[in-house]
Amino acid sequence: MPLRVAIIGRPNVGKSTLFNRLAKRKLALVDDQPGVTRDRREHEVRLGDLDIVLIDTAGLEDASDGSLQARMRLGTEKAIEMADVSLFLVDARAGITSQDLELAQMLRQGGRPVIVCANKTEGRGEEGAYEAYRLGLGDPIAISAEHGEGMSDLYTALIPYAEEADRSVEDDQSLDWDDPLKPLRVAVIGRPNAGKSTLVNKLLNDERLLTGPEAGITRDTISVEWTWKDEDRDWPIKFFDTAGMRKRAKVQDRLEKMSVGDTIRAIRFAEVVVVMMDATIPFEKQDLQIADLALREGRAIILVANKWDLVEDKDAWARSLREQAARLLPQAPDVPIMLVSAQTGRGLDKLMPAITKVYRDWNAKIKTSDLNQWLADATQRHPPPAVAGRRIKIRFITQVNTRPPTFMAHCQRADELPESYKRYLINGIRDAFDVKAVPIRLMLRKGENPYEHKRKTR
Repeated sequence: MPLRVAIIGRPNVGKSTLFNRLAKRKLALVDDQPGVTRDRREHEVRLGDLDIVLIDTAGLEDASDGSLQARMRLGTEKAIEMADVSLFLVDARAGITSQDLELAQMLRQGGRPVIVCANKTEGRGEEGAYEAYRLGLGDPIAISAEHGEGMSDLYTALIPYAEEADRSVEDDQSLDWDDPLKPLRVAVIGRPNAGKSTLVNKLLNDERLLTGPEAGITRDTISVEWTWKDEDRDWPIKFFDTAGMRKRAKVQDRLEKMSVGDTIRAIRFAEVVVVMMDATIPFEKQDLQIADLALREGRAIILVANKWDLVEDKDAWARSLREQAARLLPQAPDVPIMLVSAQTGRGLDKLMPAITKVYRDWNAKIKTSDLNQWLADATQRHPPPAVAGRRIKIRFITQVNTRPPTFMAHCQRADELPESYKRYLINGIRDAFDVKAVPIRLMLRKGENPYEHKRKTR
């Protein structure tokens, strides 16, 4: 098993910067203001010949019970318990503070292995690393997470804690889409306070993600792995819990812009997108824009109306939701709408079957012979319109890609075929081959004229 390493410390000492440095990717949000990280984030990395699971944590602060800071602290304390060793970061420029001394006392009482790292030692900051001896946790390692200094010393310090360092990190991108080892990537997106983190926690049956009544708690996109046991197989799932997306005009803060950018990257990386809405105020303009963004990125989507326990006339409201979905999202007809309560767990038993269903549709492959038989029937039933007195003929169609299903049709004067007729063909493919709730792309290609070269030679 890989070595589990938690990065801890008070706010704004560079924990997320070190996390990104070791991960060799900008996964965690980094900003000058303290308290950016709230949820713990895990990622597998390779440091030299060591396989490591890095755990980025929120800054440890003294907080009263029930506050957001107190809930953040509980998540960090759980990460320390899970880790094989903790990297205790201190700011070498600022020196050792009273808060650092309190955290060191907590770590000593916990009895877990700790490596002290004095960060921000570039330039003359290395002299400040010696002050870290006051913590009583062994020799400090002078590093600069921003500039990558001291990483070899950190590697040397981790070697004694690594019992097995020969497991390579698997790349699930190389696996087939239906390989039982490949995780299904599901992004959970929506407006702030829609219940995204609560939904993931309920599915996992664990308080893995930070939740609360405050809007905008989640800032980073946090990936969480889980296994859902279906009737015929076990599905490895990787959830991406994302920050709430407000209207663009309201997003002014730099940190919130970074969070929204992180959410958009999660949508592009995911295969299925769960769009969370508040069932009491559904289909707000922002909900529709978020769903449209996922569809334009070519993702399969599921609509989830959360807080269903607060709805009184459930039957009438359910009919209204489905009518609104058909009218407001014509680009995704028959999109599944899950009526759930993430708080109580009501309706969640139907969510995963719906997700795997649209995932299969997203990977659908249709035989060329079946497509052309359908095309002949469709064009005979409703022929392409005549443009300038000349009929447009569609001669051949084939599927050229999946994820989402993409088709190429060969026809004369492709640029003159009306958009309305393209929609007719796309909807015909949906109905004929039962490919629902996923984007379908239809490209038109001008058919080659076998006599074109003779015309040019005359």
